This record gives sequence, structure tokens and C-alpha cells, in this order.
Amino acid sequence: MPTSQGAAAPEQLPYWQVNMSLSQRPAHCPEFLLHVSDKDRGILSTRDEDYRRSTWDEVKDIVARNDLASFRRLPSDLRRYLEFKSAIEKRYGSMLHFVQQERLQWPTVEPSGDAPFNKPTDYKILWNDWPYGIDTDITHLVVWTKFVFEVDPITGDITPSVRSAIEAFVRQQFCDPEQGGLDRSQVIWFKNWSSLRSVDAIEHCHVMLHQARRELVDKITNGDRPLAEKVEASNVSISDMVIYRGWFA
Repeated sequence: MPTSQGAAAPEQLPYWQVNMSLSQRPAHCPEFLLHVSDKDRGILSTRDEDYRRSTWDEVKDIVARNDLASFRRLPSDLRRYLEFKSAIEKRYGSMLHFVQQERLQWPTVEPSGDAPFNKPTDYKILWNDWPYGIDTDITHLVVWTKFVFEVDPITGDITPSVRSAIEAFVRQQFCDPEQGGLDRSQVIWFKNWSSLRSVDAIEHCHVMLHQARRELVDKITNGDRPLAEKVEASNVSISDMVIYRGWFA
């Protein structure tokens, strides 16, 4: 039905067809989208062009309020993530096994026993493979650790000593002026609540960098790139990609 200005209103599509070209739209809801949450259904129903990415100030505010559930992915990225997650679980049994084997390449997650962040073999910094829908000048990384962060049994939050250890590590890794690091105001970090984590069995925290140079990020991550970037650039289906392990290198 035309709008008051005479332009045609956007076609109302079921959520599993939104952001798909006409030739790619499935006639029926794919299995990996059948049981999504109401939150995800709402995101998937949104056109990419109608989605507004979160700015750096908004990201800082979300973290300051500890309102981490407010983070959302770009609708088409969320669809690809859910398809990827489904394919990975079929191939590897769980996201945990995939992350440990392919992304971290850790034969074991047994820590060395040293103090947290003391040994590089106890942690690894990689891109978040499926970043949130944030401004493109924000880099979203994940610090994976073999050691577990101590949590206050009453509040469920990390203890002050753990918070201090993470803060010291963040300053050392990302803010060292002698290594071309960022100003502390350009870096935020947070640890997701357990209910929000896609991989809960391997300890990790998130780090976001504002306007970081590619050279710095490459140095910190050893040249890593997010899988979402590889998926978007490829002409191969996600299911086929998961079959070939070399694609993750």
C-alpha cells in the first residue's frame, strides 16, 4: 500500500527472509532460525539499512551501566552467526570444541599454575568472530584465558583483585606508549555474564578499541581476522565452509 508521499512501503517479510535477496529467500524457515528468542526475532526482522550502529559513547555507556544485554548484532550478521553456530555444533559437537581446536588451537585448557596473565601460553587475544553492531572504527577483541576469573559468590561479579589484574593487563597490552599503544580513554573491557556467553566453558573477557591502527591490532592478535569477515567475503555457503578446516586458518 503506498505511503502518504506516494512511495511504496517496504514489503512485509517473515523474519527469516529479511535481508535476503529475492533469489536467496527460503520458502520455509531454516532449521537454525526456528527457535530463536524474541530478542533475536526482532533483530532479524529489521532491515540492515534501518539498523543504527552503536557509537563509541553509547558503547562506553552500555559497559558503564553493565547493561551488556543491550549489545546487538547487525541483523544480517546475526543471521550468519546463527547459521554458522548451527553448522559448527553439527560438525564439532559444540562451539567450545570448535573454539579450542580451531581458533585457539589449544590441546588443553589446563593453566600453567602461574599468576594470571604471567605466561603468554595461558592466554590468547583474537578478534571477536561475530562482533556486535557497533561503529566500524571500533575493534572488538576477545582475551581467552586458560585460568578462571574468581567470582564473588554473592554478587556473581568478578572480585576486585581479578578486576585489578585484568585492568593491569589491558594497560600493558593496549596502552603501552612505547609500543604505540592507545590512550586509556580509547579502550574499554568487560566480562559478559554467564547467561550472555556463547562459549561459557573457556574463560574470556572482551576488549574494545576506539580508532586503533590496523598495525597495532595485527601485532596484538598476530594477524588474526574475524570469521564474519571471511564469511562475508566468500562465495561459499557457511555449511560448506565449516566442512573445510583450512578455511579457519
